[in-house]
Amino acid sequence: MSIVLQSVSKSFGKKEVIKDVSFSVGKGEIFGLLGPSGSGKTTLIKMIVGIEEASIGDANVLGVKMPDLKSLQKIGFMAQSDALYGELTGKENIAFFAALSGLKGKKKKERIQYVMDLVNLSEHASKRTGDYSGGMKRRLSLAIAMLHEPQILVLDEPTVGIDPILRQSIWEELENIRRTGTTIIVTTHVMDEAEKCDRIGFIREGVLIASGTPEQLKSETMSHSIEEAFLAYGGAKQ
Repeated sequence: MSIVLQSVSKSFGKKEVIKDVSFSVGKGEIFGLLGPSGSGKTTLIKMIVGIEEASIGDANVLGVKMPDLKSLQKIGFMAQSDALYGELTGKENIAFFAALSGLKGKKKKERIQYVMDLVNLSEHASKRTGDYSGGMKRRLSLAIAMLHEPQILVLDEPTVGIDPILRQSIWEELENIRRTGTTIIVTTHVMDEAEKCDRIGFIREGVLIASGTPEQLKSETMSHSIEEAFLAYGGAKQ
């Protein structure tokens, strides 16, 4: 398994925000974490990428307990907040992160062009990032996360503020990346995006209330949609 969480809990002071969560994600799998804002999705993925450390339990990525500095080179992470340099152009931002990733020469140039084309930003590459719209910043952040062809790609609400046509093309590319063996974790509260995942974990108030394929979760709750299934599991826990 590429990612294994074993009985993970996380507390900030006296507040427990993640409560005994366990799940695993295999190589070449898209795993979606679905839940409302404040449910704990972002905290969970921060433990996976090593930004936060579990209070209890272990988060292992590619066989290594996180946090681990060396493992970061194998992970692409897109956070909810865009960590961009507003005074630099889009191309300057991505070139900076390419250098940090160790990309050089022809390979660096090819990857920069590829990801900028993928997120439809090539014609805006010379614009100052501070002048980008919110959706353009999200697209640039996604391009940066995918730049170094990581073995693990972790995306926190990647398509917020992105138009439906581009959102569809991004999901098509995620499917292509998955086929090459990259493991992808996506957090979302968009139900139709959850349908595109190989498996989904429902998160509510820091608890993993259910996990499985979209079809399994709908079948187990006799639901017609993922939204119905989520509400059925959520209601059962109230």
